[in-house]
Amino acid sequence: MKRLSVQAPKGVVMIRPHHFGPNPMTAKDNAFQSTDKARKPSAIATAAFDEVTRMADGLSAAGVAVHLFEDETVTRPDSVFPNNWFSTHSGGHVAIYPMYSESRQSERRADIIEMLKTEYRVQDVIDYSGLEKDGVYLEGTGAMVLDHIGRVAYAARSNRTNEVALERFCTHFNFEPMVFGAVDRNGNSIYHTNVLMCIGTDFALIGTSMIPDVARRQEICARLEETGRQVIDLTIDQIENFAGNAIELDGADGRVVVMSARALASLRADQIKALDSSARVLAFDVPTIELAGGSVRCMLAGVHLSRREPAGTQKLYAVPSDR
Repeated sequence: MKRLSVQAPKGVVMIRPHHFGPNPMTAKDNAFQSTDKARKPSAIATAAFDEVTRMADGLSAAGVAVHLFEDETVTRPDSVFPNNWFSTHSGGHVAIYPMYSESRQSERRADIIEMLKTEYRVQDVIDYSGLEKDGVYLEGTGAMVLDHIGRVAYAARSNRTNEVALERFCTHFNFEPMVFGAVDRNGNSIYHTNVLMCIGTDFALIGTSMIPDVARRQEICARLEETGRQVIDLTIDQIENFAGNAIELDGADGRVVVMSARALASLRADQIKALDSSARVLAFDVPTIELAGGSVRCMLAGVHLSRREPAGTQKLYAVPSDR
């Protein structure tokens, strides 16, 4: 369990929102979103702030380096999900992505990129965000689930995953694209690949029944298994409870699988045992954040870069308010 893995980053970037709320502009193609009419918007925002705080503290306690940025703006309800607009890669590479919803395009932050350059060894930054003007989108590690060991980028077709942009990313970052269709119980396309699957060092969580093309489903499972991973099949109910929206990180005492408390509660005992054989399961209660249609994985942008300085457990950053 303590073996180092290129799949599991040692650090993450998180955004603590001061004005969180489910984004009505993304609800049309995100069936995972929901509403809470029992609470006032101010109560929802406060609860989301607290959930992020507890999760950042819990990850730090586990030995994960947390770079926690504040967002006091009122115009970015989804900024808590930074993994959609940037990703980092071993060898010192950073990618910046084009976002489907215009309401999310302002989430990209120069101060986060500058922090990465200051504290990590960054060789280049490839910015794909200009593709937005052509209606071409690729929402980072929401749109793609990356196998850093097998060098495969798994991507479910959706409004937020353009195959031209995917091919360009894979060419630049040396991944093989594996595109497939995936639908929910109502036949609607899954909006982000990372609610459907999670790839760890020794395991893969995936809702195979949501991939209608049986041949493609079998091919995906075979590719995962040929890297020595155990494929843990998730039901549609488990996917709807965000069991696929997990991430493996490297902590002080070995690897941890990070997911929400809701996701963990949906897993069977045998599935949890399979995860525990590879990494310790670490769950956080984030029901307010999950109203926005994403969960723990979406909240974490992994840092796959080499440090310039000794690692700390948590650093805080701020951004001026737009109020």
